Amino acid sequence: MKSNILIIGAGFAGVWSALSAARLLDQAQRTDISVSVLAPQPELRIRPRLYEADVHGMKAPLGELFEAVGIHFIPGNADTIDTAARSVSYTNAQGQRQQLDYDRLILAAGSQVARPAVPGLAEHAFDVDQLESAMRLEQHLHGLAALPASPARDTVVVCGGGFTGIETATEMPARLRAILGAGSAVRVLVVDRGAEVGAALGAGITPSIVAACEQAGVQWLTGTSVVAVDAAGVTLDNGERIASNTVIWTVGVKASPLTAQVSGERDHFGRLRVDSYLKVLGQEHVYATGDTAWAAVDELGNHALMTCQHAIPMGRYCGHNVAADLLGVPAMVYRQPKYVTCLDLGEWGAAYSEGWQRELKLQGQEGKDLKRQINSVWIYPPAADRALALAAADPSIAIA
Repeated sequence: MKSNILIIGAGFAGVWSALSAARLLDQAQRTDISVSVLAPQPELRIRPRLYEADVHGMKAPLGELFEAVGIHFIPGNADTIDTAARSVSYTNAQGQRQQLDYDRLILAAGSQVARPAVPGLAEHAFDVDQLESAMRLEQHLHGLAALPASPARDTVVVCGGGFTGIETATEMPARLRAILGAGSAVRVLVVDRGAEVGAALGAGITPSIVAACEQAGVQWLTGTSVVAVDAAGVTLDNGERIASNTVIWTVGVKASPLTAQVSGERDHFGRLRVDSYLKVLGQEHVYATGDTAWAAVDELGNHALMTCQHAIPMGRYCGHNVAADLLGVPAMVYRQPKYVTCLDLGEWGAAYSEGWQRELKLQGQEGKDLKRQINSVWIYPPAADRALALAAADPSIAIA
């Protein structure tokens, strides 16, 4: 009877975990261990691009790739993890409850935008967190053209001035003018608790953020937050009222709720603490990777962020180590000391920095060229060629 590596999630970490596990099994010429991926659909959603226009195309099919390397795809939504029984219950596409057994589990179920109990937030705010919600926002934006011009129609409020909020806000003026007309009175506001523009991203790239926002006409309301949302706008904590038909929430993320079903230590994002091999502390048969894993990237106290920059290499290590565990061969210590930031800033360009202090290296058009390369090539899965795909899943690949 075959042993089974079960991976929950087909995001960046899940895809690369599957490919890496398949790679090591292929090298060992072991056909008695299967690799299965459980996810709603056989496609990689290109989540880092969901702030852009034309989001319906931000996905990459996985069926042929998985078939080429011998990965079994199971369509469905995981509901329950039973670590004692080593089983996962899920709901299939027909709405039926099913169960899968595993010998090793990789939890790569990702994360979701955090939605606190702000009145009206759930009913009236948009987000760019998942493909469906980004498509809903895009449909709404196109629908604005049918409304008469007004401050509410022409104003977009972006709640949160972090990475996603900045990329969404600086892209928005051009998106709106393409829909409403070049002469429309577009107004984009970023509401952020930070004391200064771009405070969450540090001083190194703040001048680039300021310049891009000035060029695009994006305004910041710093040191404040949204305390209520309704169909006609938002209310700030200082009592100010802003009329807007389009409120976009980008404040914070949290790990998949499935992490709560696995015993272990967690950080404030809900991520499970893992050891150097990405095994969940206190668990013998469960690994976590990507946005569900609280993982050290170096010996200096830095931890992986909830981005594809960390999810892709983590997936390569995790899949390798799970397969190594079953094969009885040495695992590889996950370390990723190099950290970079490439922040899209709309028509102005982009800002690229290196290091945890975010030392600016490229900006403007040079930064934009790199960002386009990252977004259109680097983060996509490999072609459905067995040899090339397995080679790309090598965890020892140097991270440039």
